[in-house]
Amino acid sequence: MSHLVHYVIAYGVPLIVLNVFLEQIGAPVPAVPTLIIAGALSRDGKISSTHVIAGAVIASLIADWIWFLLGRHYGYAILRMLCRISLSPDSCVRETEAKFERWGLKSLLFAKFIPGFSTVAPPLAGAAKQRTLAFAIYDGFGALIWAGSAVALGRAFHRAIDRVLLALENLGGWAVIVVLLIIGLWIFAKWWQRLGFYKQLRMARIHAAELKAMFDRGEKPVVIDVRTSTVRKLDPRRIPTAIVTKTDAIDQHIEELDLDQEIVLYCT
Repeated sequence: MSHLVHYVIAYGVPLIVLNVFLEQIGAPVPAVPTLIIAGALSRDGKISSTHVIAGAVIASLIADWIWFLLGRHYGYAILRMLCRISLSPDSCVRETEAKFERWGLKSLLFAKFIPGFSTVAPPLAGAAKQRTLAFAIYDGFGALIWAGSAVALGRAFHRAIDRVLLALENLGGWAVIVVLLIIGLWIFAKWWQRLGFYKQLRMARIHAAELKAMFDRGEKPVVIDVRTSTVRKLDPRRIPTAIVTKTDAIDQHIEELDLDQEIVLYCT
């Protein structure tokens, strides 16, 4: 039997609890494959699907609760910290803010199905001063839907998963190396994407001091504030004369401007 399956059976729910907690706290260790394998094994009576789902929900709630409290205490600063270490900084806060602004706490029901959203949504809810009980209820149901779906997927396709597990079993100790290699390649790809994003950002970036110097010299750059309303409530400070708009309305404002002017976008 492959080492991965052996560990799931031998250590059972505690291993899954640890895996889910690490993923939800932000570590690049996906828990869905483990939950799917556990679901397939539950069809053979080797592990309890009820215990697996309950353990996953509890672990997820604990990790999300930590982020929620950090968001409530440190506000938007904790989100900036998250995006500095995120493997997807280009969508780290912007997409999360848009979804949270549209759906509120209901977004927690599907947050765990969206990469990056799962970790950023809880501290954003805390920073927005959402009610603690309401957060726990929505987050708990979201974790239940997420974990239950993965386990159900494993149970539904247990025959196909059994064949995959058999192939891993034939690899023996190499199975763990193959799994770790796949995870490592995924992390490397996201890291490379992150470097490319920051390189592009640096090429088009202007620092606050440079913008102020332009104003001091009598120049009149057009500053467009495209932060979400949630962020503006958390941090009401703004650049004087800035045009406040949404990202999907930028083109409309640019059409009204003199294209010879410098245009500076101000976001999160």
